[in-house]
Amino acid sequence: MVRDKNKRGDPEARRDALLKEVSEIVRPDAYVLHEVIRLGGDEELRRHGLALFLSAFAAGLSIALSLIVPGVLRSHLPETDWAKIVSSMGYAVGFLVVVLGRQQLFTENTITPILPLLHDRSVKTGLRVIRLWTIVLSGNILGTLAIATLLAHSGAFEPPVLKAFAEISHDAIAHGFWATFIKAVFAGWMIALMVWFLPATASAAPFVILLMTWLVALCSLAHIVAGSVEAFYLVVTGAASMGDYGLKFFLPTLLGNTFGGVALVAVLNYGQVAPEVEETKAVEGERAD
Repeated sequence: MVRDKNKRGDPEARRDALLKEVSEIVRPDAYVLHEVIRLGGDEELRRHGLALFLSAFAAGLSIALSLIVPGVLRSHLPETDWAKIVSSMGYAVGFLVVVLGRQQLFTENTITPILPLLHDRSVKTGLRVIRLWTIVLSGNILGTLAIATLLAHSGAFEPPVLKAFAEISHDAIAHGFWATFIKAVFAGWMIALMVWFLPATASAAPFVILLMTWLVALCSLAHIVAGSVEAFYLVVTGAASMGDYGLKFFLPTLLGNTFGGVALVAVLNYGQVAPEVEETKAVEGERAD
């Protein structure tokens, strides 16, 4: 097995070897998936801060497609029950661009750097996770504010499309704190599950991203980055205040997404491979001695 041959090798080389193993196995086991994501998380934790920020800012801009495409579709569809099913498919476009383009998205980072933290359980790794989260979230939010302002005031879209943007965006701040929090828990859980699945999907990755993110939209769940485009659109058009954004959307959604990704996916999925991880660490420690 690749895991036996590469325990002492370079982390990036080991991750490449594991990815090759995944591609050759119809159903790779949980340990292999864990190691692929953990080693990828290690790489992210070592990235330069500016590179992380620029990638996160780009993701904040790109995720606007999750409002633009549904808005354009909605403006051309009749007022029927099935119209939402069709228009909500457009929500996946922004995620396809961000995930396949390897841009930094906060909700992906509720699992990728957490696995190295659970593996190392060190203060140093914990501080690196906080650094990564701070940089990525800041870049994401600034990117969404910039693109929401552009959507509202550039004149690039016709009035019917702008009306559709406003109607879609209203849902971001339409619920109470705890309702938004629960919606965000489910969204964080689903996006983190998507990240866990991706190494095993190979060429089917776009379909997995499409399905999981379409379900987030169809169920009207709350996503901290995609939803920020919507909430900021309301703020810059005067339909909501920054207080509405902060208290009705940002805070409950951030807490919910983080809990859903970290607790429901990272920790639980780590739990199923923890004995094997500890055994591997023990063997590596004996070899080092």
